[in-house]
Amino acid sequence: MARSYSVYDVFTDRKLEGNPLAVIFDGDELSDQAMQAIAKEMNLSETVFVQRSGNPAHSARLRIFTPGRELPFAGHPTVGTAIALAEQAHGNSTMDLVCVLEENVGPVRCAVRLRAGEASFAEFDLPKKSKQVTMPLDRLGIANALSLKTTEIGFENHVPSLWSAGVPFLLVPIHDVGAAQRMDFDPQLWEATVPFVDGALASAYIYCRGGVNHVAKFHARMFASGMGIVEDPATGSAAAALSGAINHFDGLTDGHHGVMIEQGVEMGRPSFIHLNMDVEGGAITNARIGGQAVRLATGTLDL
Repeated sequence: MARSYSVYDVFTDRKLEGNPLAVIFDGDELSDQAMQAIAKEMNLSETVFVQRSGNPAHSARLRIFTPGRELPFAGHPTVGTAIALAEQAHGNSTMDLVCVLEENVGPVRCAVRLRAGEASFAEFDLPKKSKQVTMPLDRLGIANALSLKTTEIGFENHVPSLWSAGVPFLLVPIHDVGAAQRMDFDPQLWEATVPFVDGALASAYIYCRGGVNHVAKFHARMFASGMGIVEDPATGSAAAALSGAINHFDGLTDGHHGVMIEQGVEMGRPSFIHLNMDVEGGAITNARIGGQAVRLATGTLDL
């Protein structure tokens, strides 16, 4: 059976930048084993399989796979697939629309902005708010796994902490962009040092204030050897987790807070993730992740 697919570059308005995503549009009747094998063959951070949803209120059901395993939720597949489905249905139109994508974490509401001749934009409400996971952390071990000094771990009152908005990440604040660019991730030392959360190795999300691009408020890198990802150019689920840490450590005032996060700079694939948070009574009442995406390729799988 011929199954159509597209490859999108996500969290960017330029082709060959951002985070590439394969979207398999005809994902029904594929076994779990087949989807995992296809994702491994594609060898991108994530591959999405679009399936029919049993709920008429949902636009589609998504299955999201890294080369190593299935994920309950991920940010760049959500943004990229929302845009891919909108463009497939409406072509090069100018319009705004809303869809609900059914993921293993639950229904995810997405708003899509199509503009003729421009890169499309999508934003989704976090299906789960970021929550801290309290576990003992080895600061020296973390520093060694990143080839940094312990004095380079942390800034202001930010310290390493575990957070999850559907996928667990060990968020490691470091001193500055120079340290982020100089660090060298050792997956063996990381696995020997960091905890497992719900049976999965917590991925490394390294962040600091500022950025190479003047619009960025945070600079980030993400490593997930447990998922088969050496380094990820853009990680929406990690930005979702970061929302909780930002509010926790920075003590955000009530109101709206918009943050731009740059990632993938060191890989030559700069990505820009929009994180928007609404705070009331010191707690995040709603958070959204958004970004642009551009189609790079289309084709068919003969499976």
